Amino acid sequence: MRSPAPPAPLASLAAPPAIALKVTRDRGAGASATGGFFDVRRLELIARYPDGHESPAFPYDVGARKALDAVVMAVHFRRDGIRHVYLRSAVRPPCALRTLPPSHDGCLWELPAGLIEPGEEPAAAAAREIDEELGFRVDAQALRELGPWTFPAPGIIGERHLFFHVEVDPGSRGTPGEDGSALEAGAAILAIPVADALEHCRRGALLDAKTELGLRRLAELP
Repeated sequence: MRSPAPPAPLASLAAPPAIALKVTRDRGAGASATGGFFDVRRLELIARYPDGHESPAFPYDVGARKALDAVVMAVHFRRDGIRHVYLRSAVRPPCALRTLPPSHDGCLWELPAGLIEPGEEPAAAAAREIDEELGFRVDAQALRELGPWTFPAPGIIGERHLFFHVEVDPGSRGTPGEDGSALEAGAAILAIPVADALEHCRRGALLDAKTELGLRRLAELP
């Protein structure tokens, strides 16, 4: 009986650029919960049940933003018959500022993503973000939906994630335009086989949930 072929070597996943964060001022005490990038609606709610009775009023905080929904893009190409996908590093302050174990530096590999501006079509937002984050100029009409939208954190915010994919020529990649924010500066870009990226998800090296979902959907494409 023939022995199974050994698995191919796994493409390496380097650590994202180490971008440290520090708190220079905590404005929590007495600060307004609205007017910033992320607003908090501090509500009292009552739950009404099917039999007609109601719960006592209870407090509940709901996150909100002017630009509430986001696009997530799987930008891919084939090399020697193997589908590769682009990842981009990101530094996420909420992860870096965790007060409970396990601690984390907040630096993650992710599929490129970004907020849909008010009045902007989702596919147009995806094309804009691909240019800003990866340096590819693609027509919005070339974007294809990658499964249905999802609620990534429904207990906190009603944000939706809308998934798209597009195949590109890796030789056409230019310099990412970025959006001028401090959190986009200094990012790295990585092209990796989709199968290897999923294996890194299984091993706990890729921790971003929207990225794993997008990779799994991409792997299901013919």
